[in-house]
Amino acid sequence: MSSWWKDVMDRRPWWMNGLMLFSAFMAFIYCPWDWLMRPVAEAEDVWFGILFRGSLAKITEPLHWAIYAAGAYGFWRMKAWMWPWAAVYVAQVAFAMFVWNIAYVGGFGGFMAGLASGGAFAALAVALWNSQEQFGRRRASLKDRYGDWALVTGASAGIGVEFARAIARDGMSCVLSARRKDRLDELASELEQNYGIETKIVTADLTNPDDAKQLAKAVEDLDLGLLVNNAGFGYAGRFDKQDGDRLEQMVQVNCMAPVILTSRLLPKMIERNRGAIVFTGSVAGRQPVPLHGLYSATKAFDLFIGESLWAELRDDGIDVITLEPGPTESEFTAVAGEDREVGEPAANVVAACFEALGRQPSVISGWFNWFRSCISRFTPRSTTALIAQEVMRKQTPPEMQ
Repeated sequence: MSSWWKDVMDRRPWWMNGLMLFSAFMAFIYCPWDWLMRPVAEAEDVWFGILFRGSLAKITEPLHWAIYAAGAYGFWRMKAWMWPWAAVYVAQVAFAMFVWNIAYVGGFGGFMAGLASGGAFAALAVALWNSQEQFGRRRASLKDRYGDWALVTGASAGIGVEFARAIARDGMSCVLSARRKDRLDELASELEQNYGIETKIVTADLTNPDDAKQLAKAVEDLDLGLLVNNAGFGYAGRFDKQDGDRLEQMVQVNCMAPVILTSRLLPKMIERNRGAIVFTGSVAGRQPVPLHGLYSATKAFDLFIGESLWAELRDDGIDVITLEPGPTESEFTAVAGEDREVGEPAANVVAACFEALGRQPSVISGWFNWFRSCISRFTPRSTTALIAQEVMRKQTPPEMQ
């Protein structure tokens, strides 16, 4: 825990850490108390040096909360949009402190207090203005962080293709694995021509445990630094109407294949003291999903194994993350037998993964998917399951309901 906290605090200067912690205090403690618990008659809020009291103060409080919540998140992630807005807001505070002391304290003492407090915040505003490079700073490439080679399973379509493109764009050579060799050949040619990297194709049907073991053996001679456990599929319908063999295959591909590959490829990463492992999960793994029950269970498996390994391997130089997309532009719906419109572009999903890799144990792609997953945490399990069932009814063929 202490090493994780040190890593978090080392991402920014000490004075920014202070601003981050202050923003978090205001967002999670003071503003909620001031807005919800403080009597209206005692409420006070200051904007641009003007003091608002009573109901007017209560009305403006949500905006203060939103600003400090954005500030806490922005400093935590060092988001690019923090510049110039953090500096602008702190400059507003500097102006407000100067005006407030003159207007409400008055006299020479108020003027001097305004100069002192306003000057302190003005200095912070200047420091934030001069920190543009630290917000949204480009991280080292995947190749620089993890090495020369990556393995992507399920690389013939959808998210897997975009994983391969993003990895090649960052300079890593790619082992591409899936069942359809023709698609892998086409992708390999594209990556070599566009990015000048090497590729290796290993066809494998991960519904067969032996193929997963053979895939691991096929890459053991490479300096493999990144493993993307992306292969997987869904299967919509009532459990008793689903084919038993296909259910077993789904568990094999979604759960057992990542375990086999990770267990065999991880030791060399630990020897190198650097590497990364990605599990492609799903927001479905955050809750029960009737009519997609086994699929959601397999993705819960991927989430928990990924987050657990994130904690276990931190001190070994290995980054682990579980990517949790929602509906995505891919072949998933057709393979799963669902009837619904496509969702988020696969390239956006992969970008969210690599932005979070090395910073957090899991990431949900898309704000709406994140919002839905948060709601499910606070509703009764029965309610969550029944709502999910109604949603899935609209996407599942009648004969499978």
